Amino acid sequence: MTLRFKLRTLLLLIFVLIVTVATSTELPLFREAPAFRNGRECPKTTWSSLHKRAHNPSIIHIAMTLDSTYLRGSVAGVFSVLQHATCPENIVFHFIGTQRLRADLRRTITATFPYLNFEIYHFNTNLVKGKISYSIRQALDQPLNYARIYLADLLPPGVRRIIYFDSDLIVVDDVAKLWRINLRGHVVGAPEYCHANFTNYFTSKFWSNPVLAGAVRGRRPCYFNTGVMVINLWKWREGKYTEKLEYWMRIQKKYRIYELGSLPPFLLVFAGDVEGVEHRWNQHGLGGDNLEGLCRDLHPGPVSLLHWSGKGKPWLRIDNKKPCPLDSLWAPYDLFRHKSMLFSDS
Repeated sequence: MTLRFKLRTLLLLIFVLIVTVATSTELPLFREAPAFRNGRECPKTTWSSLHKRAHNPSIIHIAMTLDSTYLRGSVAGVFSVLQHATCPENIVFHFIGTQRLRADLRRTITATFPYLNFEIYHFNTNLVKGKISYSIRQALDQPLNYARIYLADLLPPGVRRIIYFDSDLIVVDDVAKLWRINLRGHVVGAPEYCHANFTNYFTSKFWSNPVLAGAVRGRRPCYFNTGVMVINLWKWREGKYTEKLEYWMRIQKKYRIYELGSLPPFLLVFAGDVEGVEHRWNQHGLGGDNLEGLCRDLHPGPVSLLHWSGKGKPWLRIDNKKPCPLDSLWAPYDLFRHKSMLFSDS
């Protein structure tokens, strides 16, 4: 074997190793969740993506995004929903992810929740290419953060209503209570916060332009957090609301009228026309603000859902040994397998 051949072989091996490392993304490992079964009062029903046009009112549909960065939060969220549901077998999760990690994410969810009824849909990031403007926090600029705008296009027509959850929350109540709210003809239902100063969500350039500011004239717009929404997808499709949201994304690219990612277009399209949901279903802001992520207390009143919106995420603060007091409420739902657990299992 000549020296030249050996050198060529070595270079080839190095190239293959570099390509393998560059194209592989190691996802976190999780403990297997227990099987959660329906109570006796639950209707027996099944759902299959093959029945794309069949609407079954006994099935609760929940949409979440999946990616490597927030996967630990997503898994905790799913676990919390199942643990507190009266009819967990009647819940279908619709996960939105990018093509690059889709197979790995499917394996992870299947291994963690062997009994879960779920689908994973490919979100084509080209849909928002050229429409995203930089915001106050880089995490808000990720294409998957805009996937909630396209749920009506991604999900089968038989899914007429969906609950959308962010990946940094836990549910501590039966999600069926949220599912059953009466939208009273509205497209979106969510907790509203009318005490918040609505003008702060848009720049002076927006308010000084009578044409742009006229979009909310005649309405009583209130802030709502888009991390928890009940959506009538049938009305959404009928009203072409995806196009209306995209319109404001294009305006933003041209005039720079807001600073907060995917939230402001929802406010411009829906604020003042939202079916109000009890505040207990979105105790948000537990991640602090978008700059420092400082610890916060719960809002007064009962709690059905805890939401770590903001910069601080409970799993990161716990791993850094700098948890906030309320992060201890998230920790019991964390199925992440730490290195010490991996060694103890071997």
